[in-house]
Amino acid sequence: MEDESYKNLSTSHLLGSVPAVVTEEKGTPRYEAPSANMQTFPPNSNGGGSNGQGYQTVGSTPEGFEQQSPNGWNGVFSISSYAPYFNVDTDIVANRLMSSFYPIGGDFFSKIDANPDLYGLVWISTTLVFVLASLGNCATYLSQKHTDKSASWSFDVGYVNAAASSVYGYVIVVPLAFYFLLRYLGSNASLVPLWCMWGYSLFIFVLSSFLLLIPVELLRWMIILAAGIDSALFVSSNLKSYIEGNDLTIVLVASFFLQLALAIFIKVWFFP
Repeated sequence: MEDESYKNLSTSHLLGSVPAVVTEEKGTPRYEAPSANMQTFPPNSNGGGSNGQGYQTVGSTPEGFEQQSPNGWNGVFSISSYAPYFNVDTDIVANRLMSSFYPIGGDFFSKIDANPDLYGLVWISTTLVFVLASLGNCATYLSQKHTDKSASWSFDVGYVNAAASSVYGYVIVVPLAFYFLLRYLGSNASLVPLWCMWGYSLFIFVLSSFLLLIPVELLRWMIILAAGIDSALFVSSNLKSYIEGNDLTIVLVASFFLQLALAIFIKVWFFP
C-alpha cells in the first residue's frame, strides 16, 4: 500500500528529472542553418602587405586579374602586347648592330627568327633623327664660316621636322609596303622581322653622319655613297634569303634603290 502511494507522488520538482519529449506538430516550420560559403585564402604575392587581397570565394576571379590570350596579344592599345618585342639585352642588340655592317651575309633573319625586336627600330631611327638635325646644322655652320667668317648663323629648326618626317616615315612605311607586296606575290612574309631588319639597316647612317662634317664635297659624296651601298646590299641580300624559292627579283632591286635613295637624300638635304 505504501509503495503504491509513493508512485503517485509528483517528481517534476526533483533535481535530475528529465522533461518529457515534446513532438513537433505537423505543419510547424523547421529552422534550417544557412549553407556554408566555402572560401579559400590564396597566397599573397605582395609579401604579406596590407594592400593584398584577403580571401576570395571559390569559383570567383581575383579582382584585377586578367586572363591573357594564348598568343600574348591584348589589343592595339595595350602596352603588354608590345612588351615581347622590346625584350632584348645589350649583347643581342650589339650583335645585330654588327651584323648590319656585313652586306653579303644574308643571315640576319635567321638570327632574329626566335626573337625579332622593335627596340632597334625605335632607338636607331630616333638617334638618326637627332644626329641629322644637329650635325646638319653643324655642317651648314662650318660651310658658312668657311666661305664668310663674318656672316651670322642661326640654328635651323626645320632640320628637326625634316629628319623626323623622313626617317620615321621611311622606316615605317617602306617595310609595311614591302610586307603587303610580298604577301600579294605569294610569300609568307611577317611584318615585325621586316621592321626589325630595316631599323638596323639605318645604323650605318648614324656613324657616317659624323664623317659628313668634313668640309670636302667629294669626300662627303664618297662617304655617303659607300654607306648607302652597304646598307642597300644588307637589305637586298637579307630579303633574298627571306624570299628564297620565289623569283621576286623586282623586290630586291626596288629595296636596293630605295635604300640608296635615302642615302642621297640625307646628303643633299642635311649636308649640302
